Amino acid sequence: MKNIHKLSYKEKIGYALGDGAANIAWRGVAAFLFIFYTDVFGLHPATVGVLMLVARFSDGISDVFMGIVGDRTKSKYGKFRPWILWTAIPLGIVLSLLFSSPDLNQTGEIIYAYTTYIAFTLIYTANNIPYGALMGVMTGDDKERTSIGSFRMVGAFGGGMLVQGALLFLVAYFGNVDPTIEVQKIEDNSYKIEVLASKDAANANIKTKDGIALFTWANSAPNREENVPTKGKSFSMEADKKYTFIVEGESNLKADSIEIIDQKKGYSNAMYLMSFFLILFMLITFYTTKERVLPPKTQKSDLKQDLKDLITNKPWVVLLVIGLLFNVYNSIKQGIVVIYFTHYLSDQLLAASYMVGLMLASIVGAVLTASLGKKLGKRNLFIYALLFSGSVNALLAFCSPNDIAAIFSIGIISEFAAAMLPTLFFVMLGDAADYSEFKNGRRATGLVYSAGSFATKFGGGVAGAIIGLVLAAFHYNGQDAIAIKEAVPGIIMLMSWVPSIITVIAAGVMFLYPLNQNKLDEITKELQQRRLKELD
Repeated sequence: MKNIHKLSYKEKIGYALGDGAANIAWRGVAAFLFIFYTDVFGLHPATVGVLMLVARFSDGISDVFMGIVGDRTKSKYGKFRPWILWTAIPLGIVLSLLFSSPDLNQTGEIIYAYTTYIAFTLIYTANNIPYGALMGVMTGDDKERTSIGSFRMVGAFGGGMLVQGALLFLVAYFGNVDPTIEVQKIEDNSYKIEVLASKDAANANIKTKDGIALFTWANSAPNREENVPTKGKSFSMEADKKYTFIVEGESNLKADSIEIIDQKKGYSNAMYLMSFFLILFMLITFYTTKERVLPPKTQKSDLKQDLKDLITNKPWVVLLVIGLLFNVYNSIKQGIVVIYFTHYLSDQLLAASYMVGLMLASIVGAVLTASLGKKLGKRNLFIYALLFSGSVNALLAFCSPNDIAAIFSIGIISEFAAAMLPTLFFVMLGDAADYSEFKNGRRATGLVYSAGSFATKFGGGVAGAIIGLVLAAFHYNGQDAIAIKEAVPGIIMLMSWVPSIITVIAAGVMFLYPLNQNKLDEITKELQQRRLKELD
């Protein structure tokens, strides 16, 4: 009966830390990589969009392959746990490389971006598919898996909150240029600022610490963009060269009110720290979890049969499509946030507070998923959550830059429901694995859970392509103030109704899901009886 025993809180928390680690990587990439590539690394948004789509699509093959490998892994630690150990350090290293900025020409930058991004997706696959499959073999009770799923999502959103809430502040801390700054008052709330640094900063960003004042260049040099007042300026800063700005909108401005951040250095060092926590959490997951559910003793390794069982598994097929759609929805929302706050609200650091608010709402949503799922059924809750989250999110289209309270409220309410989607999805993949064993007398948990990784990564790739193509259509250039201003309507679209359309489509597909709670109870009872017979 070990396979249906309730798990200890220690094991559930240990398992949850693994998704905390995964989301340091995944949400860090989803929220910050696009703006890092365009505004810091200097890639064109369409180039970034194609990169994300190509890398994620090709990665689908590795997802299926990893599911097959996981099912056939034999070690003293089990089938799936050892992969968490083997990939922890490589995943941390490649995450750091992803946010590094070597001095390359444009072609070299594109090659570097493709190489590190594809390496990241492959290592993430080797880590995350076994991690997801582990939940399916920790217990044979579908209700206990729902509980584990809630713990997992709390861990996931906690890891997301860590990286999304802290990263921009860490970038500011590690990237501090500490230049010589001279402030000359011109008139009330208007100052002339002269800046001189002893070191080069290839991607410097200057602003006041509270982010209120508007900056313009004191002298418009040839070929400089139109001098539009903005809450800060990004520029390439040469050592021992003086840069002069007119700053307006704040009173009693002093030198220590101004900060200049080297974003390349800041992002690199911040991600080094995040990678350390990723590795630590993964190792804790490995050492605190156990595998209990084994395939039937009579089952022989047959890849052809496993694949046939998979594509004829209707719950799995529906979940594959659903997973793709809701990940496109979530990934567009995550991928545009920093750009939206930076270039529409003109307050990048406020994005950190917004994302922390969303993560807190996500944790509440994840915690309530188990009880709501029992009351409404997983399929029905999934549909309700999709429609509610999408309809609320679309309201962001009506918000102006001054509607901060409304933007936060809409985002938090929408995210509360959106958090239930991945929580339910990974639990339901375990149900699909049970259904396959119930129907065919065979179990390929790793292969079933490959849908989770594929949907997450390919959905993120489609989202990245959508963001890139929409911004390119509006001629967005993260290093050109005029191009940014002209692209604001596209940024608003991506933040509001564009992702919300996806939820309507996904809700329609979810009606095709065949496993209600009565059917799951029947499956669980039958599988328990079969496993007890094998123990006799």
